[in-house]
Amino acid sequence: MSIKPLLPLLLVACAAGAHAAAKPCDELKAEIAAKLDEKGVKNYEITAVENDKVGDAKVIGSCDGGTKKLTYVRK
Repeated sequence: MSIKPLLPLLLVACAAGAHAAAKPCDELKAEIAAKLDEKGVKNYEITAVENDKVGDAKVIGSCDGGTKKLTYVRK
């Protein structure tokens, strides 16, 4: 069996997955905060920043279609 007939299906599946992953920053930030709170993590800050403003911060996610990064800092 050739992979050529399956190629369009694979491309559509990949594109759909990438589109679904493009979450608004507030939504992704809330999801990550809920997971951290569930694990008992305290005194942290999650901030959405432009990609070129990340610096040395720890990046924990990408949002708004890849235009911003979520950074994590323990206080």
